[in-house]
Amino acid sequence: MAASVTPPRGMRDFLPAEKAVREHALGVIRDVYAAHGFDEIETPVMEDSSRLHAGLGGDNEKLAFAVMRRGLTAEDLERAAEGVDPLSLADLGLRYDLTVPLARFYATHRAALPPVFRSIQIAPVWRAERPQKGRYRQFVQCDIDIIGEAGHLAELELLTATVATLDALGLGGCVIRLNDRRILAGILDSWAVPPEVRERALITIDKLDKIGPAGVAAELRELGVEPTDASTGLSTDVAAELEALANADWHLADGIVPPPAWLDLDAFAALRELRGALPDAAIEFDPTLVRGMGYYTGTIFEVAHPNLDYSLGGGGRYDGMIGRFLGQEVPACGFSIGFERIVDLLEMRHDAKPRAVVLVYDAETPPATLLAVKGELVASGTRVRLERRTKNLRALLDRVTADGFDAFAPITAETTDAASLAFRDLGA
Repeated sequence: MAASVTPPRGMRDFLPAEKAVREHALGVIRDVYAAHGFDEIETPVMEDSSRLHAGLGGDNEKLAFAVMRRGLTAEDLERAAEGVDPLSLADLGLRYDLTVPLARFYATHRAALPPVFRSIQIAPVWRAERPQKGRYRQFVQCDIDIIGEAGHLAELELLTATVATLDALGLGGCVIRLNDRRILAGILDSWAVPPEVRERALITIDKLDKIGPAGVAAELRELGVEPTDASTGLSTDVAAELEALANADWHLADGIVPPPAWLDLDAFAALRELRGALPDAAIEFDPTLVRGMGYYTGTIFEVAHPNLDYSLGGGGRYDGMIGRFLGQEVPACGFSIGFERIVDLLEMRHDAKPRAVVLVYDAETPPATLLAVKGELVASGTRVRLERRTKNLRALLDRVTADGFDAFAPITAETTDAASLAFRDLGA
């Protein structure tokens, strides 16, 4: 039986045309981020296992791929099996996001970095997901982060750069959804949710757009969470309250009616300030926005496109993470674009591609002539491929058209330079 030739589940090959679209998108993202003052860094694909499982990554820690220690013995395997601790066999792991590596990077290189550091990281990450549409085990993240800025200038710069990037990719008309972890804490407080189940309750609330208010209420009950009104001790109609939360807007604290008891007024005022500083962006207040990562400490946000049923990216403030490595608190805020989600929406724009031509040659054409004419075209900024003429010329031309080439020309022993070539358009 022949061995399988498919990639591992949840991982993909990319044909040349697909790779071209991806590289074009990555180039646009890098250029816009750099124009907004961010600098690109690179971190290893692996980190210490203890760092990846330090309680910083939320549920993603459970999806981390572990790398076994070298020189393991049968006794090591037996002890790990007896102790039901497979991680004792690993000293490294593949990164499941770029934020934990960034925190370690900053702690390592802080002395060489500016007081406020604006970073770009664009790289693959790995998670042991159950593969399905839109979810892969290897995928690219595009992160920008600002470390050292405690004020809302960090959030504003991140959101401005992200909206500009999506516009440059042709994905304008996006909506920014804003919330704050303090507001979520207020909601849980108002329901008298016990501390030991708060994180599970937030994970359930995060499913509101997928399963609706009734579904969230039912799942909370299944988790053993029975929300009650903190002021009366009576059972709360969670479905009705979630419906009201989903319809909340920026007028909650305008003084027309008293603001709800769950609303953290300081956090809400900060969100309104952000909204006021971005007058040209469509910004919605969403008190049910959770963002699943447990390390967020303040502002959280997502960007969605009106024609899509999933977000195009998200992020927030995570002031407590770097202190875990450095021993002192450092403010930090970041945003990640969902690259794999947006790249399928893109097509290579013709104005973004260099001219691409094929030179079809006969066996008698001297290699020196081929290389000289090709070099002349390449020097002018043209992409050039040499193809030996086949009996079925039509099949050859169809193939190079599918590969993204625009025109072709025959080249023979009599060809003297690029100016003497007679190009014909492909795909016409």
